[in-house]
Amino acid sequence: MKLLPFEYAVRNLGRAPLRLVASIAGAALVVALVLASGGFVRGMEHSLAVSGSRDNVILLGAGSEESIERSQIGLRTASLAAASIPGLRTRLGVPYVSPEVHMALLVRSTRDDPRELNGVFRGVTPAAYLVHPQVRVVEGRTPLAGQHELMVGSLAATRLGVAPETVAVGRTLWFDNRAWTITGRFEAPHTVMDAEIWVPLADLQIATRRESTISCVILTLDSAEYEDVVAFAAQRLDLELRAIRESDYYAGLARFYRPVRGMVWATALLIALGGLLGGLNTMYAAFATRVRELGALQTLGFSRLAIAVSFFQESLLATSAGGLAAALACVLLLNGVAVKFSMGAFALLLDAPVLLGGLAAGAALAVVGVLPPLWRCLRLPIVEALRTA
Repeated sequence: MKLLPFEYAVRNLGRAPLRLVASIAGAALVVALVLASGGFVRGMEHSLAVSGSRDNVILLGAGSEESIERSQIGLRTASLAAASIPGLRTRLGVPYVSPEVHMALLVRSTRDDPRELNGVFRGVTPAAYLVHPQVRVVEGRTPLAGQHELMVGSLAATRLGVAPETVAVGRTLWFDNRAWTITGRFEAPHTVMDAEIWVPLADLQIATRRESTISCVILTLDSAEYEDVVAFAAQRLDLELRAIRESDYYAGLARFYRPVRGMVWATALLIALGGLLGGLNTMYAAFATRVRELGALQTLGFSRLAIAVSFFQESLLATSAGGLAAALACVLLLNGVAVKFSMGAFALLLDAPVLLGGLAAGAALAVVGVLPPLWRCLRLPIVEALRTA
């Protein structure tokens, strides 16, 4: 089969600058929407997946398996678990057993600030840094118990909806009718902890009037098995406990947010469909005026398949330019951008699968967009095509 020269498709792109700009802009819009949606979904999924460890097991109240915030268990559960479950990981004699309080609280940036900010708090002991190795203190220091101090995650400002300077080290947050000094900032990349505010466990218990209960105990296994923790929870009926792997807990949260992800994809699909229809209209108007040209090409000996290949080349060149421009812009402007959601905040993640999906959407637009005008132009007999004005 004799194909048209590739230069023919390239030169045709420059024959109608406005059409070229419209095609590139339409493709860029569709690809940008797919990338933004994919980055949102991928960021949420990755945040929930990385937050949990297969080696960690959560002990929480019976009936609260789907929400640590609702759980209430006795404060002595941590020491009982450490003494009763052999094979837990230890370091220098310190067991990896972290009693924690998880809750949402309303705070203010200053005493007189009328705005109430919804923050996600975690009351911790030093053992929390053992069971959560993702946490790294990057500025300042950890808070001291009894001093009304706290430490914020790198995405805490996004979760609170304030400027980063508001939660800078040395500033204060107000709750429980007193000022709490921010002594440090930590990072836990791509986890829900990155948007939390950490407070010494005893201080948070006093501030929230729950001195005798905590939300959960997180254990790290060494030679012990998950079944050992389940057996401990089953034997201590008086404690009313349930054991669940930390990774399974966050996998359950990911399933809970599946409708949200579906809604994001549906919205992106509808908007992308509008862009596709606009691109179809542009391409149809552009190619429909070239019926006589394509009839002349057929009289010169080029087959309809060869002409169709040239059409696809033009379309792919235009949409590829728009797609690559959109991908570059999204990587520079959207990758890592923090987004707030009910459990805290997470960063948009434009990794290789998301980028590949966005570029594939651009290529699909090129193929689908050229089919209607191609059918319109090539279905006519050559004589009738030559007579078309």
